[in-house]
This record gives sequence, structure tokens and C-alpha cells, in this order.
Amino acid sequence: MKRDFRGVFTALITPFAKNGNVDEDAFERLIDFQIAQGVDGLVPCGTTGESPTLSHNEHDRVIEMTVEFSQGKVPVIAGTGSNATSEAVRLSVHAQEAGVDAVLLVNPYYNKPTQKGLYLHFKAIADALTIPCIVYNIQGRTAVNIETDTLVQLMTDCSNITVVKEASGNLDQMKEVIRRRHENFSVLSGDDNMCLSLIEAGGDGVISVASNLLPKMMVEMVHTALEGNITDARRLEKRLKPFFEACFVETNPIPIKTAMAAKGWCEEVFRLPLCTLSTEENRKIIMNALESLGLK
Repeated sequence: MKRDFRGVFTALITPFAKNGNVDEDAFERLIDFQIAQGVDGLVPCGTTGESPTLSHNEHDRVIEMTVEFSQGKVPVIAGTGSNATSEAVRLSVHAQEAGVDAVLLVNPYYNKPTQKGLYLHFKAIADALTIPCIVYNIQGRTAVNIETDTLVQLMTDCSNITVVKEASGNLDQMKEVIRRRHENFSVLSGDDNMCLSLIEAGGDGVISVASNLLPKMMVEMVHTALEGNITDARRLEKRLKPFFEACFVETNPIPIKTAMAAKGWCEEVFRLPLCTLSTEENRKIIMNALESLGLK
């Protein structure tokens, strides 16, 4: 059974310079690093990329840069979701024209649409595109859950809705999606600490936060699991677990960007309402996790 989206796809941070602008040089270095370390794809302008605080021009530019810097070496999956369907369509059409391989469409947030509204939203975007669409289900940030019946109807009616990024935190729901999915439909974890459980259930990989800093280790863990060697993959997961936990001591992407800054990949600069870590204790947790991996 062939699925186009399997493995580790890095949910890229968006580096900002000290003046607050997007740091294009740092972004290019990060993309080169990711490709050299063997990731299966790149995901700009998602949650980890602080997309809510990018202007529309910046959002378009970050996607364009990812396509330009990656030079077709790995797939680019652009985050183009919105709580306004018309805006999501515009962002998605631009991304397609820029040359991305797929788009990532987060649940509409704040509006709290019904399941019918969710279906119509995602179908309208898919109908405007020819490239694959990835539905991003994350109730904890959006206040709505895409029920499995709705997702199955979308994959039935829209041939280019071919993947779901599952970050509901509900493994039973993920297993139900896997049981009912169409043959070539991929199920990716949105949580590093749940990706092996998802793969054990028949899932296909992860859109990863941790792989910003640890791409090679994440690739080794996930590919080992996809090859059927869950025992060895679990050993790698055990080593990575403190870092997975550290990445969520505060709101993502604050911890991962703090860790990246500590290792010289970017400035420790965020855009309000996100800000630097709230406590020095949380900084110690992150630094201790890096030290446990030999990265302090």
C-alpha cells in the first residue's frame, strides 16, 4: 500500500531577527540542516511557525522561501488554514502557485462551526486546488473536533484530501480514522510523544516539533518504527522523552525556539502575544533535556 506522506515532516519555526523581522538567512540555514539530516518534508507557517502573527505578505514570503531553499529535494507542505474560508482559499491558491507539494489546513478556530460547516469549509478549499490537502485536527487550539464521519465524507468527496494531521490527543479517535480511511489516505501524528503509538496502530509518521533541533534522531526513531521494529523505536523514544516533554512546558513554539536559540539556530525572539519563557525553572527543564541528549 503506497501513501505519499510517510515519515518525519518538520513543523518549521519562523526565525525572527532582533529587529523583529523574519530572519531569512537563519531560515535558509535551518532548511539546509533539515534536508541534510534526512527529514521527509518541511512544513512552514504552521503553529510552530507562529503563523497567526505573520502578516499576509510575510506568510506568502515564508512559503516562497521554503520552496526556493529546499530546491525540490523534499516535499513542502504549507500551512494555509484560517478561520475564514475565503482567506484559507487565497492562502492555499498562492501556496499552490508558489510550488508547494501540499497544504496543511487547520480547523477553523474561534467560530466553532458545526460538522456541516467544517465539511463545507474544507471542501471549498480542496475544490480550489489540485494539490493534496492535509486536514489538521487540533481541538485544543481551535475548540472544534473533526468527527470521523466528517473526515471520511471529505476523503470520499474530495480526491485531493489525502492526509490528516491528528493532534486531538485521542488515540481511540486516531485508531477509528485509521480503520475507516481509504486505501491511500495517510494519518500523521501532530504530537511527537504519540507518534509511535499512532504508527503501531497503522499510522504513517509525524509532523514534528522536536525535529527542528533533532531531525536525525526523529528520522531514525520514526523510520525504525515504520520498518516494523517498534522495540528499537521505543528505545529511541525513551531517550527523547524528556525533550518531548520539555517542548511543552509552555505554549509551543516557545520551548523549541528557546532550545534552538540556545544552540545558535535563531534569536530568542517571538511576536506578541507569545513571549520568552515565563520562569527560569522552565528554562532549566529545557536545558536539562538538551544536556541529557548531549546537546547542552
